[in-house]
Amino acid sequence: MAIRLFQVDAFAHAPFAGNPAAVCLLPEAREDGWMQHVALEMNLSETAFLLEQDDGYSLRWFTPKVEVDLCGHATLASAHVLWQEDLLGSGEPARFHTRSGLLTAERREGGLIEIDFPALSVDEGEASEEMLAALGVTPKQVGMFGSKHLIEVESEEAVRGLRPDFASLRAMSGRGLAVTSVSASPEHDFVSRYFAPWVGIDEDPVTGSAHCALGPYWGKRLEKDRLTAFQASERGGLLHIHLRGERVSIGGRAVTISTGELLV
Repeated sequence: MAIRLFQVDAFAHAPFAGNPAAVCLLPEAREDGWMQHVALEMNLSETAFLLEQDDGYSLRWFTPKVEVDLCGHATLASAHVLWQEDLLGSGEPARFHTRSGLLTAERREGGLIEIDFPALSVDEGEASEEMLAALGVTPKQVGMFGSKHLIEVESEEAVRGLRPDFASLRAMSGRGLAVTSVSASPEHDFVSRYFAPWVGIDEDPVTGSAHCALGPYWGKRLEKDRLTAFQASERGGLLHIHLRGERVSIGGRAVTISTGELLV
């Protein structure tokens, strides 16, 4: 049975920007190993697998190497596909059952999609001298959100100028690294880049899940509950963040790049 497959640029204002994700609409449950093989074949930072349920959709995310617990851009891409294909009414929210609990998405004016995610606290942390050398940064502050590092640096110029040594990073233990600073532009509150060579993604173009921590971190520092963030990867992506206590709303746009079918 052919399985419908979409490639979507998420957190993108136009094609070939933001973060590409594959979205696979499953007619029935498939084995974990099969989904991992598909994600490797797609060779994108995330492939999302959707399976309809009585009260929404089961949603799982795979990098080319592993299944992950939370992914923002592939969730936004999945919601975009459900509305695009009329699998949800235009005013109907998307409901996703995931390893991180129930996540929802809603359409806003101007094509904006807003996803509702858990807020993640940033605790004090440390980064080894070897990790900092591989990144090429001098940190102002180091924190941890779960097993991932958040490193604040002096300036947006420092964030944009990063040229990490990924071979050295892969030789260390780790899960993910968000490097961030306050923005030099009045259009954005803060900027960031995100690296995860340990799960097969040297640099992620736009990382919604990292903003579950970056949003509260900068919200506290800047004393704001609504922020505009820019992820300064080569493709780049704009995120609109609304802090709501234990939840974070992350808004962005999406563009479908291609559609097709899986035949295996």
